Amino acid sequence: MKYHLATVEWERKVEGGFLCHCMKVKRASRSMELGECTRNLDFQEAGGGQPPEVDSTITTADPGKENRDSTGVHLDSDAAEYTQIKPYAGMPKEVLLLYSSQARYRVPRQILFWLTMACTLALVALTVTVIILSPRCLSWWQASPVYQVYPRSFRDSDGDGVGDLQGIQEQLDYFQYLNIKSVWISPFYRSPMRDFGYDVEDFRAIDPLFGTMQDFDELLAEMHDKGLKLIMDFIPNHTSDQHRWFNLSRAGDEHYKDYYVWTDCNETEPRPNNWVSVFGNSSWTYDEVRGKCYLHQFLKEQPDLNFRNPHVRKEMMDIIRFWLGKGVDGFRMDAVKHLLEAVHLRDEPQVDPSKPPESITSEWDLHHDYTTSQLGLHELLREWRAEMDIYSREPGRYRFMVTESYDYHEVDKTMMYYSTPLVKESDFPFNFYLLDLPQNTSGLWVQQLVHLWMANMPKGQWPNWVVGNHDKPRIASSAGQNYVRVINMLLLTLPGTATTYYGEEIGMENINVTQSQIQDPAGKYNASASRDPQRSPMQWSGEVNAGFSNKTNTTWLPVHPNYSTVNVEAQKKDEGSVLAQYRFLNTLRQSELPLHRGWFCYVHADTNVFSYLRELGGLNRAFLIVLNFGKESAVTDLSSVSELPDQLMVVMSTDRVNDGKVLHKSRIQTAAGEGLVIQYSTHTRFNPNHPTQCYVSEKACYLGALDILYKC
Repeated sequence: MKYHLATVEWERKVEGGFLCHCMKVKRASRSMELGECTRNLDFQEAGGGQPPEVDSTITTADPGKENRDSTGVHLDSDAAEYTQIKPYAGMPKEVLLLYSSQARYRVPRQILFWLTMACTLALVALTVTVIILSPRCLSWWQASPVYQVYPRSFRDSDGDGVGDLQGIQEQLDYFQYLNIKSVWISPFYRSPMRDFGYDVEDFRAIDPLFGTMQDFDELLAEMHDKGLKLIMDFIPNHTSDQHRWFNLSRAGDEHYKDYYVWTDCNETEPRPNNWVSVFGNSSWTYDEVRGKCYLHQFLKEQPDLNFRNPHVRKEMMDIIRFWLGKGVDGFRMDAVKHLLEAVHLRDEPQVDPSKPPESITSEWDLHHDYTTSQLGLHELLREWRAEMDIYSREPGRYRFMVTESYDYHEVDKTMMYYSTPLVKESDFPFNFYLLDLPQNTSGLWVQQLVHLWMANMPKGQWPNWVVGNHDKPRIASSAGQNYVRVINMLLLTLPGTATTYYGEEIGMENINVTQSQIQDPAGKYNASASRDPQRSPMQWSGEVNAGFSNKTNTTWLPVHPNYSTVNVEAQKKDEGSVLAQYRFLNTLRQSELPLHRGWFCYVHADTNVFSYLRELGGLNRAFLIVLNFGKESAVTDLSSVSELPDQLMVVMSTDRVNDGKVLHKSRIQTAAGEGLVIQYSTHTRFNPNHPTQCYVSEKACYLGALDILYKC
């Protein structure tokens, strides 16, 4: 190959205020200017305006010959005539491309690119796999018990002897102390208070007895700030007879005349049929203004709305939107089975056909074939659910719906309120069957009540448990103070959501109410049916009025005489109190996967003891619950349960002296009213071999290596 000598010349130019250097290569035959000028202030400052150090003579290949650089890359005609010794800052793109195409630069780039692509694809694949295999997260209404507040009796902030919204707000830290996330507040609508708020005069207003709408807004805002959810009562079946709609309806207003259920009758015979009110006597009352009878399945001051009228359905839907727009987190739908009645208004069949018709005065005298659970009821509830789902689209703001329907032995009717795979309705209907616990103190009876719900509940649904509310006697009085702790343990270790009526967590009891002290309208009709005893003021401390009201000497109902010892303040200081054990169990439930979303399996029941397991696949710890509901101490032998290890440790006993004890599975001793939470370690699961004895809402397993749950 023939070579020529070439010389390098530098030309300095000023362009746009920048000092530029251009390099020209000359040889005998011709000259070539390499690329564009290099504008580089850093280079100018570093070199003092001098060109970089390069050889002034560069060897170029003879034109016409094939030229390649040191890596064997073919060079174009002009670029091939130049070979820079090493890269420099600000080099022209032609020179940069010359170097970047070399293997030592190109290969590392390609390796890094494909490595990055592989890592990205692996990460995406792992994320998709985890999402597909992960079980559904529990919603807020599944994560903790629901705590019911009866606002008249929770806390009085203004000294009038009646609880109010500001009083509830003052005690929000108490819910956090209990580790409660969901609070259900009984009615606080504007009302004449004939049924203490369940007779609504204005669905969009707060009764002055409880405060103002501003008080409500502030309460809701602070609850959300503290991570609490508010469930409010929705009362769709009826209004107060003071409601504007009823006044217009009885006056015959064309738009409102069919807002309620009216029928022809006369003042002397105001019984179009034999239908009977929940509170007793006829469901019909003659109205002198309109000259007709209106239906009321509760008090005569609570006329039933006519949900066969589309205007009524729209009105109630608008009310739901009003409160959802304010930010409430859910509704407890009151008395839903009464929403529709048969159009024909025929007499209902008597339970005892031989009983004289004129003696029918109680709801228990009739089969309610025409006044409850009518065709179209569930369609109505599904419309409300669909509207709530629209508001649930906001991330983290699921709107909860629970229905109230006492169906007693007709448990199949209750189960119809659950959602189906195709149509969504309530998240669950309230389970009132544990209210019958006091009827029989035995382990077999408790298992029967639990199994009644579990065996009839649609597959994959979420159970719930209620042992007390504003309509039923307190469990401490009906079952006995000795069983309060073991019943709380049952509630907080069964699968599903427990509902705690205010005061149950400290063991409050019913009060004695004299005839002159009765406030409940049901009690005024029948003293034995009064619900006042279970609605006494909350016992906060040993101070005057139990700390319920510090500004008055009187309260709307008397405080229980035991308030000096049975109160929140005193029990907070006692590690063995009912309150302390409730709080411990609630915290344990929420922190232990087997207790809040694991398998539930029956293992034993007898005259005294009811026992079950809570376990989760892949997790090497599980829990055995042993509850003595009998009248005497008992020794339980579980040696036949091969999945249990021989040695078992008591995590908590309702009798503190047994905390931490190690027991043998063949001899587990409990006193009457005692409950044990026992933890054990095992890799052998009970549920695979006993499918008929076990239940889980949504099957999940634990992967310890990644500390995650997955579908299994």
